[in-house]
Parts: sequence; structure tokens; C-alpha cells
Amino acid sequence: MENNLLVLSYLIGSLSFIIGLKMLGKPDSARKGNLIAAFGMAVAILGTIFLYKSTDGTHLRNLEWIFGALILGSVVGTVIAKRVQMTAMPQMVSLFNGMGGACAMLISIIEFNHIQFLLSDESIFTMIPGSAEILQPRLIVIFAGLVIGAISFAGSMIAYGKLDGKIKDITLPGQQFINIGLLVVVLIFSILFITGNQVESWVFYLVLSLSLLYGILFVFPIGGADMPVVISLLNSFTGVAAACGGFLYDNQVMLLGGILVGSAGTILTLVMCKAMNRSLLNVIIGNFGGSKAGTGGDGVEGTIKEISASDTAMLMKYSKKVIVVPGYGLAVAQAQHACHELEELLEKEGVEVKYAIHPVAGRMPGHMNVLLAESNVPYDKLLEMEEINPEFASTDVVLVIGANDVVNPAARSDKDSPIYGMPILDVDNAQQIIIMKRSMGKGYAGIQNALFFDPKTSMLFGDAKKTLTSLVTELKNS
Repeated sequence: MENNLLVLSYLIGSLSFIIGLKMLGKPDSARKGNLIAAFGMAVAILGTIFLYKSTDGTHLRNLEWIFGALILGSVVGTVIAKRVQMTAMPQMVSLFNGMGGACAMLISIIEFNHIQFLLSDESIFTMIPGSAEILQPRLIVIFAGLVIGAISFAGSMIAYGKLDGKIKDITLPGQQFINIGLLVVVLIFSILFITGNQVESWVFYLVLSLSLLYGILFVFPIGGADMPVVISLLNSFTGVAAACGGFLYDNQVMLLGGILVGSAGTILTLVMCKAMNRSLLNVIIGNFGGSKAGTGGDGVEGTIKEISASDTAMLMKYSKKVIVVPGYGLAVAQAQHACHELEELLEKEGVEVKYAIHPVAGRMPGHMNVLLAESNVPYDKLLEMEEINPEFASTDVVLVIGANDVVNPAARSDKDSPIYGMPILDVDNAQQIIIMKRSMGKGYAGIQNALFFDPKTSMLFGDAKKTLTSLVTELKNS
């Protein structure tokens, strides 16, 4: 009976993961999908704790430690999630993803110690039917979980530091050769260990150390513009590592959850690469946005026009259609609520307002969607690049808030630009362009934006939140 209930709890968990992941594909159902997946995870965890039995028929022991860890993790996770600012959301995602990789890494270490214990007592080892036959496949999975989990953990921690501004882009001489060499050494030692007759601890921990070092060096040179891709890639690594743990414990829900995370992360990584018109290999070794970013576009010169908040408000008020292009500057200023208020005021004046969302805007996939959803912007107003690009030609005013590279025409015209070929939002097709920025600073790619000097462009300098608040005030008083 208990075994049937355990299988049922795993089935509920698995279905919840699939349904939740499907619902995450749309902004209006994403929150509910997240709750459904969380419910399924809770059912699977409680089922494992209370219904799982080992081969000798005993239930899990050390429940006080298990529940202590669950309570501690829940409290810490809740506090962090409640306090995190939207600007720090990418950092939190990297941190939590790194914890998943660390868990998979620790599972491999624990299971390796179990195998060592069995081999240390030949009588115990020979008493377990089929142990000799399953040892090598288990070692393969253990090493896969160890290497992938360690890379995901170390890489995610470096990504967290880079996103938080605590770690700068670092490129060592011969960086690519060092990374490739490290990975080859890890693979060679792993293969020799798995196919050998001796289970030597020092080789296992050497592979662990080298994998951690590779994870660090792998992310060190990656520039800010490529961080959304790196986050997706590391997320897929964590999923694969978790699936290895599910295989080791013959836990179907853990295996399926890992496979879903791994495959979804891989697909999202490829989508991000497509949005930047670059291959995954180019992202990994190209250091785009880092210390070796190209110089194309630096020679852009021209005259800029400034515009006041009052003139901007009047220009938008008497427009028929306005498109808002949000960028990381909107998140930095925590200006999403002021932006939504501006949108509501314009709609009361009969202006059609939409939002143009570029796939790599912000610091992680979906950053702008989450940011605007927090301020209750209707989901049907958030349009992806393919949908919104044809509408710019019929738009009276485009308001660009803190975005840079994703609206830079150099991606279409300057073959020497590091962003050349990257699909962008065609804001330069609109009648008027208002760019809201703190300064004339460059974007992640490290190049000047030719759009700033377009005759149709006017610069509205200042903090995004303060400036949007001024626009709201002007509209209310007009």
C-alpha cells in the first residue's frame, strides 16, 4: 500500500512539473504554473520522507535532520526571495542554481563514499547480488554528476559575483587553451578511474577540484552581454546533474525533474543564441561584452538633441501610438511602477501603448517580463521582438528606457561591430524616438549607439524613476 502511494506521489509530482513548465511559457499563466510545480515538488518530498522504504523494509531515518534542513532552507529561501530587489533577481537565480549544482555534486561524493565502503569489506560487497555488474555504470553516473554539478556550482557562483558587480571580467593569456586542457584532463582521469580496477580517493577528489576550477575559469571571461546565455547554460547543467542523482537513487520524479530542467535550459540557451545571432561556441569563447569586446561603432559621431520632460509628455499625449522599450536601466531605477502609471495615463488620453521585449534585454531571460508583470502591466501588452518590429513604422513615439545594444542600428549596418547580425528592435523606424538614460554611456558591448545621433532621436537624461515620475506629473497637470 505504501509503495503504491509513493508511486502515486511521484506521478503527481511528475505531472505537476510538466504542467507547470508548460504554463511558464506564457506570462499570464507563469505564476500559477510555478505554484503547481512547487506543489508537485512538495508532494514528492513528503512522499519520499514518509513512504520510501529501503531494500530491508526500513523507512528513512534521521528525520530530525531532514526536517531541520527543510525548515532552515525554507526560511532562508523565503527571506531572500521576499527581500530581493528586481535588479538583483538575476543574482538570486544564479545563486539558487549554484545551490542545485552543489547538491548534485554532494550526492556524487556521498555515493562514491558508499562504493568505497562496500569495496573495503569484500564480504559485504559479495553479499549484495549483482553489485559487481552495476558498479561501473554507477561510477559513470557518479562522475557525470560530480563533474557537471561542480562546474555548475562554481560557474554559477562566479556568475553571481559578476552580476553583482563584485567580480570583473578576467581573461587569462591562452584562456581557451587552458579551459580546453582542463576539461580534457578531467575527462581522461574520469575515464581511467571508471575503467580501472582500483577506486582511488585522490583521483576522485582531483577530478572534483579540477571541475571546480574549470567552472570558475569557464565563466571568468564571459562578458555582461552574454550573461543571459550563460545563466541558461548553467541552469541546463544543473538539471542534467540532478537527473544523474535521480538515476543513482532510482527516483523517477528526481530523474524527470532533472531532465525537464536540463532540456528546457538547453532550449532556452539556443533561443538566446539565436536572438543574438551567434553560436553557443562563439558565446563561450568569444568573450562578447567582456574585456576584449570589439571596437566597431566607437567612431560614431554626431549631434545629439535633448528634450525636456514637459515636451516629452506633450509629445506622447498627442500621439496615437506609443511603444515603450524597457532595458536594464528600468530595473536599476526600480521604475516599473512609474512606467505602468505613465502607460495608464496615456491610455486615458486615448493613446495606444505597448511594450517591446527583446529576448536578451536585462540580465537574464525574461527579466523584463518579470519586472513589468510585478507592476501589473497587462500581459497582452508585452510583445516579443518578432511581433512588435512590424509595428514601429506606424508608431508615433518610441520611449526607450535604459536599453542600449538591443536597439543599436550597428547590428544591421556595421560589419566591424561586435553585435553585427544580432536581431534588434527596429525602433529607428518610428516617427519620434525618446531615449531615457543617465548619460551617454555605452552598453554591455562597449560600443557607442548610433541611434543617439539619429535626427529623429531626442535624449531625456536622468534617473529613470525620477524622470518617469516627472512625465506622470506633467500629464496629470496638462
